[in-house]
Amino acid sequence: MTLDMFLDPNSVAVIGASDSEDKIGGRPIAFMKRFGFKGKIYPVNPSRTVIQGLPAFAGLEDLPESPDVAIIAVAGQAAVDAVGQCAAAGVKGAIIIASGFSELGAEGRLIEESMRRTANDAGMRLIGPNSQGLANFATGAILSFSTMFIEAEPADGPVACLSQSGAMSVVPYGLLRARGIGVRHVHATGNDCDVSVSELAATVAADPDVKLILIYLEKLVDPEHLAKAAAVARGRGVPIIALKSGVSEEGKRAAASHTGAIASEDRVVDAFFRKHGIWRARNTTELVRAAELYLKGWRGSGRRLAIISNSGATCVLSADAAEREGLQVARLGSENEERIGKILPAFASSRNPIDITAALLSNGGLFGEVLPVVGSDPNIDMLLIGIPVSGRGYDFPRYARDTAKFMKEASFPVVVAAPQQSVRAAFAAEGVPVFETEDQAIAALAQFAMHREMIEHTQGHVLDQTGVVSTSGSAGDCKTLDEMRSLRIVADAGLDCARHLVCASVEDAVAVQREWALPVVVKAVSEEVPHKSDHGLVHLNVGGQDQVRSAYVDIADKMAAMGKRFDGVLVSEMLKGDRELVIGANRDPHFGPVVVIGDGGIAVEAIPDNVLLLAPFSRREFSDALATLRIAPLFEGVRGRSGLAIDTLFEAATNLADLLRDEADICSVDVNPILVSADAAIAVDALVVRGTAGK
Repeated sequence: MTLDMFLDPNSVAVIGASDSEDKIGGRPIAFMKRFGFKGKIYPVNPSRTVIQGLPAFAGLEDLPESPDVAIIAVAGQAAVDAVGQCAAAGVKGAIIIASGFSELGAEGRLIEESMRRTANDAGMRLIGPNSQGLANFATGAILSFSTMFIEAEPADGPVACLSQSGAMSVVPYGLLRARGIGVRHVHATGNDCDVSVSELAATVAADPDVKLILIYLEKLVDPEHLAKAAAVARGRGVPIIALKSGVSEEGKRAAASHTGAIASEDRVVDAFFRKHGIWRARNTTELVRAAELYLKGWRGSGRRLAIISNSGATCVLSADAAEREGLQVARLGSENEERIGKILPAFASSRNPIDITAALLSNGGLFGEVLPVVGSDPNIDMLLIGIPVSGRGYDFPRYARDTAKFMKEASFPVVVAAPQQSVRAAFAAEGVPVFETEDQAIAALAQFAMHREMIEHTQGHVLDQTGVVSTSGSAGDCKTLDEMRSLRIVADAGLDCARHLVCASVEDAVAVQREWALPVVVKAVSEEVPHKSDHGLVHLNVGGQDQVRSAYVDIADKMAAMGKRFDGVLVSEMLKGDRELVIGANRDPHFGPVVVIGDGGIAVEAIPDNVLLLAPFSRREFSDALATLRIAPLFEGVRGRSGLAIDTLFEAATNLADLLRDEADICSVDVNPILVSADAAIAVDALVVRGTAGK
């Protein structure tokens, strides 16, 4: 069922309607009347016949029609009863403002589930409970009680703010309105017992007038709809910025495998956002700071920055900030440096960063003369103008006009940093993005540039509309398998494994080494000790029969001292590769198989250098992920050495993802190390964590 009825209803009933505009049941009525809602409003309150000048009704059954949407502004059991009444009356959608449900525990969660079933069985959708409400300023459907719409005058515009939290739907709204930016959608979905904030985002993303979407998430339990929202937004060229708070206790739990520990909830969310071109903001400031840049329609094609200021200190500080944020201070072409040198006085700097100096005080046209020269240089992707000192005696209104004229003709982002409010106001009045400091301005430019790069990469490698794999099936409680069983599963999945045998006695181990006539590795076999190296249960480069006997006895003695089950030793061929990597897959309850790839060995968690990928992923996406690692140069080859077998690693990674997709009882697979050379990748150790219902 479409969610459009929530955003553009023909009729709205308010259950628990109030005559007071300052009460929860009165605010939506007042807002709809004030902000141009053209549909019908039906206050429902058995104690009144008129509310805010409108006829009031004792109950839903007394309405002249079944409303599209009902706002449930009553609490406790009355709210639960109202859901049933709405479902029976044929209401299409209900917004439950009442709190006191799943946010209080398991009992409240069961009540929510019951309300959802009642609604859905009747073809009705629910927003909430614990919702502040929804607001669409294009249609006047302000189905919300937020005080922020009184404190910050609404204006329809190209931004949508969606949130599970009521406060975090309107805080970005308030910050944007203070900067003169219009906001169309302000939606708070609350507990998401039925319609999630992600599903609502997919509907909002299709609004042809929305140019920027901001989302606040406390939990991301509906990645499929958010992936759909991202796909719709990318198709329309609309960026999405998300602020995700918190890490669940489940995500913090100890994991049996390295892969399970590495693939924490927060890192999986990062991988999901990266996969779908969603920029992850770290705080509220970052959620809104680059809004003007996105709304200008600039596409951005690089990180090369030009800096112009009337202060040498600002030039230096801006260059420092650019380096911190991952931008490059561009080198202008020599011809353009000469042209700028002829414009500026001899004591000014014509090299980027360009220091106009205090000459600006006596010649207010310098910005207007220099800007076209900088703008014509092919080495420039973005421009910062820093004006730390201006005001009386400076013709800063002219600077603003000249910058605005230049910006309209430029194909790249242009921003201004000015600490003086009067100067910022002059530039803002001309439509130029302006910030208090160069740090803020450069951070916004960096976010904009890197987000655009992310979106461009995403356009090239998303395999399907969502990229979310079904997580049907349950592994139940998980337990580790011994290395022999783990290697068998890994080999069956298509990975090459080192030659190995399990030996239940010293004599068997000696016989294997004698037959192979090669150095071997001797390791304990036990489901009860998943990380053998931590306990001295691995002997490397064992080269003779006496050494094999000694290794076996040592391992047996240590296992006995630990009181752990001992199933013999695994003797495997001692191999060498150019690099020890880790590759693994972990089943996430919401995102499906998550693959980990990175530097391996015993320090895989202590000195982490790895990246996460959500299945399915393309060859290009895999290569892009490897490029983010510190060891990335090794894949191409360094100091005369050949590169590493990326194609073989890609095949191994996809095989492990397929394994978790096809085998619902496998929780995680850890291959560490996998020895990688120019033409091979050989698994020499594996750990599989399987559900107790598995084999």
